[in-house]
Amino acid sequence: MSGLVVLAATAVGLLAGAGALHALARIAPALGDRLARAPWVDGLLFFFTALPWFPGAALAGWSGLLGAVGGQLAALLAWVALHELAHARGPSRPRIHRTLDRLVGRPRNHFALWWTIWAVPTFWTIRLTQWIVYPVLVRTIRLPRYAQGDWVNLSRHKFRGLVGYDLIWCLYCDWMTGVWSLGSEMLRNLESFWCPIRFDNPEKCANCARDFPDLDGGWVRADGDMAQVAALLEEKYGGDRPVNPWYGHPARLTVKGEPTGADDA
Repeated sequence: MSGLVVLAATAVGLLAGAGALHALARIAPALGDRLARAPWVDGLLFFFTALPWFPGAALAGWSGLLGAVGGQLAALLAWVALHELAHARGPSRPRIHRTLDRLVGRPRNHFALWWTIWAVPTFWTIRLTQWIVYPVLVRTIRLPRYAQGDWVNLSRHKFRGLVGYDLIWCLYCDWMTGVWSLGSEMLRNLESFWCPIRFDNPEKCANCARDFPDLDGGWVRADGDMAQVAALLEEKYGGDRPVNPWYGHPARLTVKGEPTGADDA
């Protein structure tokens, strides 16, 4: 099988999948909303972003992998054109990409947009870590569980006026923002549990304090000693605690120490 065949098959398959999702949103909106939340949305996004690489590479090697990527790009451009065409009627409305084209120039804006696709494998690595690594820490050192669907979900498609490029890039950011935010929350637990020591670099402390609130809210000073660190760990994690969250976590404010809605890892 040639790379061109893989390209064509990938493009057709992805467009068919997109068409099925559009139909589902009209026929069963409640089911569509359910599929837009983790864990179901992970499967849908995997289908569109990463799945084509594996059969492409398996069937035709490097040419198949390149063909799969080409098919993804072709499907995306075709979907954008069709979506723009379907919403071409009526008065002209402002668009995000057109506004930014005027502000920074169309070539720069679109180059920058496409350049961000390099981040997709990185975010999938983070997402897999959240599914594979973190749940083990929940069970072994009692870190808090999270309802991952409250973080990783898609909802910007409900915003009126998002068409074509605007919609697809906003959904891309919608997913990345949720994955990154959930990862940051999980890291707060890790840092406060294993390394509750302020950095000796004041600039780093200032830069990291927003993402790691315990840095200014309890971590031992950089000029402290290990006795203070051990005492802090005893204070924050000692006793018969059912869950061990970072210090400002809502679970520390409840009677039982368990976060609300924690139905996922």
